[in-house]
Amino acid sequence: MKTIDSIPTSKIQRASKLVTTGAKIGVNYLKYYGDKITKTEDEAKARLNENNAEDIYDGLKTLKGSALKVAQMLSMEKSILPQAYVEKFSLSQFSVPPLSPALVTKTFKKYFGKDPNEIYDKFNTVSINAASIGQVHKAEKDGKELAVKIQYPGVAQSIASDLALVKPIAIKMFNIRGKDSDKYFKEVENKLVEETNYILEVEQSQAIVAACKHIPNLNFPNYYPELSSDRIITMDWMHGVHLSEFYTDNQEVANRLGQALWDFYMFQIHKLKKVHADPHPGNFLISPENELIVIDFGCMKTIPEDFYVPYFELAQKENISNPTFFEEKLFQLEILREDDSKEELVFFRAMFHEMLSLFTQPFHQETFDFSDEVFFGKLSDLGAKYAKSTELKDMNGNRGSKHFIYINRTFFGLYNLMHDLKAKDIKINNFKSL
Repeated sequence: MKTIDSIPTSKIQRASKLVTTGAKIGVNYLKYYGDKITKTEDEAKARLNENNAEDIYDGLKTLKGSALKVAQMLSMEKSILPQAYVEKFSLSQFSVPPLSPALVTKTFKKYFGKDPNEIYDKFNTVSINAASIGQVHKAEKDGKELAVKIQYPGVAQSIASDLALVKPIAIKMFNIRGKDSDKYFKEVENKLVEETNYILEVEQSQAIVAACKHIPNLNFPNYYPELSSDRIITMDWMHGVHLSEFYTDNQEVANRLGQALWDFYMFQIHKLKKVHADPHPGNFLISPENELIVIDFGCMKTIPEDFYVPYFELAQKENISNPTFFEEKLFQLEILREDDSKEELVFFRAMFHEMLSLFTQPFHQETFDFSDEVFFGKLSDLGAKYAKSTELKDMNGNRGSKHFIYINRTFFGLYNLMHDLKAKDIKINNFKSL
C-alpha cells in the first residue's frame, strides 16, 4: 500500500483539502445530470454515490484524524447512508494508507524523544495496521512480541477545526436544528479528545481488562505504561484475525464467540456503567484458539444513572406497551421536547414506539438468534423508511439526550457484529451470573 510522507496539520491546509474534495463532488454532479439522459434514475444515482464516496474517502484518508474518524462512525450507519458510502467509509476502520517509515521515525522522536530502536530490541518501521487516529507497528523487547500504536501528527490539535468543517454536513444529514444542537457536537469532540490521550487509554485499558478478564472466551493484551506516552501505546502483540475476516462453519464456535462478545458488553453496561463505545471489527481479533480478543479502549463512554435508568426501562416490553409510562420516559430522554408542536409529538411518539418495539426484541427473550435475517431485514427497512421520510425532514431532528450518540452507536455496532458472527441461542442475561 502507498505510504504518506506528510499529513496536512494546519487549519488552512485541512480546509483546502476539503475544498478540493468539494470541487470533485461538483464535477460528479455534472456527470450525474448527464447520466440521467442516457441511464435510469437509479443507475445514475448509484454512479453518483460511488463517485462521491470514493472522492470523499480519498480526501479524508489523507487528512486522517477526526475527519476520518467521523467517516468511520458513519460507516456503521448502514440504514442511513447509501451502500457505496458504507463500503468506502468502512475502510477507515483498519485499512488506510500508513505513514512512511521516515515519518514514523520522525514522529516517534517527537513524541518519545528517542529513536524506536533505542527503546525496543526490534522495531518494524513499516506499519502493520493503519486506521483513523493512529497506526500499529510490530516490535520486540526482552523476548516479548509487542504492538506499538503511534498517533498521527497533528490529530489532537485539529479536532475542533475538523469538526467545524464536518458540522454542516452532519446537520444536513441528520436534520439537526435548534440553538442547543451544539451539545451533540461537543459530545463527539470531547470523546475524540479523549481518544487522542493515550495515557488515558492505557489507564482505561488496564481498568477494563482487570474488571472483565473473568468473562469466558475473552482475552486482552497486557499494556506497558513505561513504554507508552501521551501519543504512543505499547501492548502485547496478539495473534489472530480481524473479526471482519473471520469465518467459521462451526455453529458452536460462532455461538461461543457471540456469547463472549454479548457478555462483555452487557457486563460493562450494567455492572460498570461504562462501555467500550467503538464496536467495529477492527477492534476485535479471533485467536487461533477461537477466543475473542479486544485490542482498543480509546473510546469509552460513561453511562450516567439518569440516562441508564430510563433508557433500559424502555427496553422492557411491558413499558413500551404502556402509553403513559412510555411518553414519560421519552420526555426524560429528551426524545420528546416541551417545545414540540402537536404534530411533532404525535409523529415522534409513534416513530420511537415503532423503532423501540423492534430494536429491543433481543431483551424481551431469554435467548436470541442474531443470525435471523428477518429481524435484521426489518431493522434495515425501518432505518430506510425514516431516512426517506419527507415528513421527518420537515421536523426538528435535534432530539434525544447527548448520551444517545455513543450508546446507540454501541448497540448498532454490537448488533452488527453479532449478526456477522451468525451467533445463535445467545443468553441475553448471562452477564448477571458473571
